[in-house]
This record gives sequence, C-alpha cells and structure tokens, in this order.
Amino acid sequence: MSFTMRTGRRTAGSAAVAAASFLLLAGAGIMAAPSAFAGVPGGTAAADRNSDFDGDGYNDVVIGAPDGTVDGKEGAGYVTVQYGAPNGIGTNNTVPRGGVQLVSQSSKGVPGTSEFGDRFGQAVATGDLDGDGYDDLVVGAPGEDEGTVEDAGRVTVLYGSAKGLDAERTSSITAARPTADARFGLALAAARFTGDIDGDQLTVLDQAGLNVFTYHAGVLRQVGTPHSTGHALNGAYLTTGDYDHNGFADLVVSGYSADDDYTKGWSALYAGGTEGLAYQRDLHGGLGSASGDINGDGYDDLVVGQLSAVDESTGDANALGGLVGVYYGGEDGPSGTQGPDSGAQWWSQNSPGVPGTGERGDAWGNDLSVADVDGDGRADVAVGAPGEDVGQVADAGAVWLLRGSKAGLTGTGAQSFDQNTAGIPGTAEASDAWGAQVRLVDTDGDGRNELVAAAPDENAGDGAVWLLPASGSGLRADGSSSYGAAALGGNAHGAHFGSVIDE
Repeated sequence: MSFTMRTGRRTAGSAAVAAASFLLLAGAGIMAAPSAFAGVPGGTAAADRNSDFDGDGYNDVVIGAPDGTVDGKEGAGYVTVQYGAPNGIGTNNTVPRGGVQLVSQSSKGVPGTSEFGDRFGQAVATGDLDGDGYDDLVVGAPGEDEGTVEDAGRVTVLYGSAKGLDAERTSSITAARPTADARFGLALAAARFTGDIDGDQLTVLDQAGLNVFTYHAGVLRQVGTPHSTGHALNGAYLTTGDYDHNGFADLVVSGYSADDDYTKGWSALYAGGTEGLAYQRDLHGGLGSASGDINGDGYDDLVVGQLSAVDESTGDANALGGLVGVYYGGEDGPSGTQGPDSGAQWWSQNSPGVPGTGERGDAWGNDLSVADVDGDGRADVAVGAPGEDVGQVADAGAVWLLRGSKAGLTGTGAQSFDQNTAGIPGTAEASDAWGAQVRLVDTDGDGRNELVAAAPDENAGDGAVWLLPASGSGLRADGSSSYGAAALGGNAHGAHFGSVIDE
C-alpha cells in the first residue's frame, strides 16, 4: 500500500480506500474523508467536545464506515454511535455500558435511500445546531446523486434528545445549485462562530469551497460563503478552536495548494466574531489537524500535520516520515513561538524524547487528536502514523502520544504503541494502517481522555477500532480492547470501519 499522493479521479463506487485521511487528487480538487472537530466558545476545545447526544454528561463516539454495504448496496455507507456511560463506551456485547446506534440512509426517518457509492459517513461532525442543549450529529454523503446530477453530495443532520439521536427528527441539505462531482459534504464542522444565533453554525466543504449554515425556525439555511485571499487552497479538512479566547470559535480549512503543485500542506485561518467568520491568514502545514489547550493558558492551540515534501518552513530537513506543527493560541490567534507571523513549532520522530526514527512513507501526523489524557489540565497530542513499519512489517501503522506542559508540547514522557505492543490485541500485519484515525475522548467522565485508534484495512479491509485506557501517567496498553463493525450491528465486509472518527 502506498502512502504518497495519487493523481486521477476516484469514483464514488471505489472500495479501495487505504485510509480515509490520505488525500487523493482529483484534477484540481481533493477528495478525502476527514475528521472534523466541533469546537465551542466560552471554553477550550479540549474541555468540550460537543459530542453528548443525550445530554447525560458523557461523551459519545461516532465512527464512519463510508464503504459499508447497506441493503446490498456497496459503498452506501453508515455510521455507528457509541454512547458514553460511567464505565465508558461498549459494543452490543458489553451491556450495561452505554448503548449503540447504527445510522444509514436505510434507517427509519433518515432522508434518502441507501445507494451504491453514496459514501454516507465519509465525513462526520457534531454540535448543538438548534441550541436545545443536546448535541446533534452531522453526516456527509459526498457521493450522493441529486436527481440526474452525479456525486453532487448531501448532508444529513440527526438531532439529539434526552433519548439520544432522534432518527425521526432530521434535516437534509444540499448545495444551493447541485453540481456534478461537487461532493457537497466532503468535510464538516460545527461551532459557535458568531453571537447572533442560538446554536452552533454548520460549515460544509465541497469542491467549490466553504458554505455556512444557520438553524432558524426548524430549518438550516445557508448564510454565507467565506472567501480567502491567500493561497488557492483545495481544502479537505475543517478544524475549530477558540485560538484568541474571544468567546467565538475560529475555523481552520486545511489541504493542499495548486500554487506549489500540491507539494505542501496549507491551512487558512478564519476568525470568528460578532460579524461571523472572516479570513485572517494562511499557515504552513495542515493535513491532519486538531485543536486544544496544550499549555493550559486558556487559549486553544492549533496542531497540524505535514506529510508532503519538507521545505524551509519546517526547520527539519530530516523529517522524511512526516511532521507535526504547533501554532500556540494568543490574543492574535494561532501563532508560532515568536509571534503571529512566525512559523510553527515543528515535531517529528527525530525530535528529542520522541520514540522511533522518521522514515519516508511513515505518514506521521496523518491524523491528530488533542485532549487531556493524564488529567493534569493540559491537552496532550495523539499522532497517527498509518505508514509506519513495525519491524519488517510494512505499513502496519502506529500511534504516538506527546504530552502537554506549561511550556507547551514536550517529548518528555512521550509514548508509542502498535499492534505488537504487549497488552494490545492483535498482531501487526502489512498494510493494516493502524492509526489512520485517532481520537482522544473521555467517555466515562473521569476527566481523562482515552484513545480510540482505527486500522481501516484490518482483516482485508473490514477495518477495526482499538480503545486504549487513560491514566495519570498517560495511555495504557493493558486493559485495551478492539472491535469491528459487526460488534455494533454493521455489515463488516469491506467496510473499512474506522475510516472516519469524529474529532
């Protein structure tokens, strides 16, 4: 399996997904199945994940299987929802932990019909769109046809309630003018970007650009299309956080730029405020991306991945396996260590204290998650490297945890895990892509965030997910568990379960 960019169009019906976060160029556009972070104002991103659908105080976990077969239709796609509880999330076989729900376009009340290549679940996000105190689930189906318009794309919203997600109360939105191959819904994020609404706004990315929707009188209405004056960015990822601590969430759109022949990752920063989202500036890096308060100063920090060719902006010419950059929040928003116009603080497997050695194709930083694992009040960073070789086993994949501190991200106490780590179920196998998606999430309400890590190519493409417990000293391999789509009621065959995990 290759972890380099591939050119050419990927059809909606293709089941050959190496890992959802790897970008595929489609002419001038980028198609991906990114994770999205639903940040919230009034607190740091790490403090509130916006993923509590039933309002019980425990975070819930959403996993997408866009290649999943539904009603015999390959690639129709579905998502699973695992509800948090005092003893965390479970499967259908681990009662009495939190419940499990499977949602597709064949679910009662969900608009549309499961069809070949819809890819329902290629992008997921959460946020309280209607302002009722219960978080809502947003699901993108970028392969959805609208009438005779192929791959126009559609987004579905399931609203939360005291009983969880209500499939009988939904919204379905499309682009104002559905266009062939636009893939409306290829990335999603929801947050409170402005102050004149009662709930979170929804941002939807398609091949043409960014769209903003607001819930009003029971309807999601498009209210804007923010424009950038920076690089001609083909976006594929959306991340939010309150980087300037002004009480409004900011938005970061990440991807590649045609300006440099798609060889570097870029991120466009849009600041939230009383007038809504406004473009600020472009930042180096930005494939995997996530947000949280790493140094505990009250400002969210932006963490970006950089998998493409290393250049002078990184300061690390030896980081062939991938880089992770940190822009620390402050009064001027995310910035480098020397001010708003300086570069990020760059990390790699060659950085002091970080286990391993960077090698070409590791894809270190392909996916990222930021939250407090050890309960010290500072967010830590999970780094996925699905292209990492484990011994002689190519592309088996691995995950790292770098710790937050008062001084910022540090290599001190860094950890790494793979399927050959003692205590972790399974065995490292070629092309499993373990760590293609990672999420740190507190599902049991103890103030420490566990790790959910996916290997979408496990078991010949069925996919599987692992749960590693959290402790005061970091993540633990002992007590970890794994499960596949079948344990949650899904059709596992070729589903690439874990291709998408809501951040």
